[in-house]
Amino acid sequence: MLINILAAVAGETAAPKNQFGFFEAMEQGGVIAWSTFGVLVIMSIGSFYILFTKYFEQQKVMKQGRDIRTNFWRANSLKEGAGKLDKNSAWRQIVDDGLAAETQYGKMDDDLEAHDWLHGSLARSESSINAKLAGGLPFLASVGATAPFVGLFGTVVGIYRALINIGLEGSASIDKVAGPVGEALIMTALGLLVAVPAVLAYNWLQVRNKKIAGELTGFSTDVLANITSKGAVRPIVAAKAPAKPAARPAAAAAAPAKKV
Repeated sequence: MLINILAAVAGETAAPKNQFGFFEAMEQGGVIAWSTFGVLVIMSIGSFYILFTKYFEQQKVMKQGRDIRTNFWRANSLKEGAGKLDKNSAWRQIVDDGLAAETQYGKMDDDLEAHDWLHGSLARSESSINAKLAGGLPFLASVGATAPFVGLFGTVVGIYRALINIGLEGSASIDKVAGPVGEALIMTALGLLVAVPAVLAYNWLQVRNKKIAGELTGFSTDVLANITSKGAVRPIVAAKAPAKPAARPAAAAAAPAKKV
């Protein structure tokens, strides 16, 4: 008897089961809802993958650029300086392309044409590097532009299903429209949740790419000047700060007391 009473009390106090949660709304939406959700998930995963891979790629190029300013121009020649750079770095590519163009540069009789050839070779090298750095950014732009509309498609389908339920039942009772309307709102929120990070990532990576492009242009100009001047023109490199002498121990620094 006591067990039955306790079971009845527990049944009365237990929280009612939520029939209008996320998974319940998606189940009511069927194949269209899950397909739309899958597309948005793929968009989101792709956006974050591109964000992190491009970020680490940019960090590598920017770190190599800082090393260029401190070590590269201390070498006696471009060929010697190129040996200090990573083989697959963007900066090494510019130097190698410049040296390759210099080989052809000496075969031209017209000085103006020779300079244009050298300048064009370095410009092509910069363009190829910038194109590689910009790889993947169109996907972010596409996600930022289309994800809200993909979510809107799910919203329209959810509202359409809610209207069908109202027409079949002849009334707009909450239990008949809560599922479809909930599905519609979920799709709207998911579309925005995918689009906003993609747009922010695109703009942020673009700003960093422009900064790198400016540094590459400056380095390319320095390489061009160095080649055309036969090594006479090069950027002024700050001298390394001399190492501070180690502090002498206090005991050693103190002079021994004289005996009277």
